[in-house]
Amino acid sequence: MKILLVTEQFCLANNGMTISSQRFARILREHGHEVRMMGYSREPVDADGEYAYAMKKLTIPVFDNLITSQGMIFAKVNRKIIRDALVWADLVHILSPFALSHVTIKMARLYGVPFTGAFHVQPENITSSIHLSRADLVNDAIYHWFHFYIYRYCRHIHCPSNFIAGELRMRGYHSQLHVISNGIDPDFVYRKSPKIKALEGKFVVLMVGRLSIEKRQDVLIRAVARSRYADRIQLVLAGKGPRKEALLRLAEKEHLANPLQIHFFPKKHLLELISMSDLYVHAADVEIEAMSCMEAFAGGLVPVIADSRKSATPQFALDQRSLFQAGDSNDLAAKIDYWIEHETERKAMEYKYSALGKKYALENCVRQAEEMFRQELEEHAGKRRRFICRRRKQSQKDS
Repeated sequence: MKILLVTEQFCLANNGMTISSQRFARILREHGHEVRMMGYSREPVDADGEYAYAMKKLTIPVFDNLITSQGMIFAKVNRKIIRDALVWADLVHILSPFALSHVTIKMARLYGVPFTGAFHVQPENITSSIHLSRADLVNDAIYHWFHFYIYRYCRHIHCPSNFIAGELRMRGYHSQLHVISNGIDPDFVYRKSPKIKALEGKFVVLMVGRLSIEKRQDVLIRAVARSRYADRIQLVLAGKGPRKEALLRLAEKEHLANPLQIHFFPKKHLLELISMSDLYVHAADVEIEAMSCMEAFAGGLVPVIADSRKSATPQFALDQRSLFQAGDSNDLAAKIDYWIEHETERKAMEYKYSALGKKYALENCVRQAEEMFRQELEEHAGKRRRFICRRRKQSQKDS
């Protein structure tokens, strides 16, 4: 197949959706498909050097700094580029629910090109930035807007988790929903390495993700400060985002025994960090799937996950020892202390969580997505045949 992936950006691997789309494209190519990506890029080639349909950046007055601080860039719609892409493609897969996708869908329907969608943007990810993540009416309105603007046109929608599929069904999404994980990169496997000198003798607690309000790194910082073993714990936050300075100030205010470490790590260094860490915490209130948590437990870390009703991540907890009450630093501190005190149990659970990671192997997830694509192609061809038959019958009647 010639598959066109449509997303706002694909050149900057600074958010989960972009990273997932790059990996998705790579595996599709390995399976023999031709894959091109359409969205914003500084250069007219993607990460693999294959020609892509690159658009300029759309600057949004007032909000532009906030948007880019969240690792997001919007593409400026260019209909000529979209037309060229659609002429090339056998199938279009929509990855983001914004203007570029909307116009692409309209033109794909006009040109008769089949398309599918993926639901990667949770409304709460948007409303958290303006402190409205708990405003259910606002979040519901965004769900309905996404449906009206994008997803009502898609016969098939890829949902990365049962959680988000349930949210869509509850809000009247009538498309066929395919629950398919974004998948874990095969490089994330159980591996332990000696700690570097700066981490020797310390219990390393790791959290990976964008530094934004809904990820709740603040809960983790307070939990470490309240731990009975605070003097032993080295907290590392792997990521970047608008909350970095605020989190550093909070860590100073809470008087962490070991200074908080915040850095963005390329994949190679992230793998090394996971191999030297002792425990993973995922404190986010809002999450469609949490690829970073999946990679961490696949790499041999026991996770402690916020049991939030707006997050899919609790599905990965193998028992209650890996769950804490969302937003509750005291409960999280107690769970961290438990795993520090029960090292033998933690070591045994590391292997169980690493084995769980194999269930979400990227290769298998891409195979499932390919089956969804084939369904769309077959249904589109059948609809087209029925349309042609009706036109012929009408033509015969007119003659």
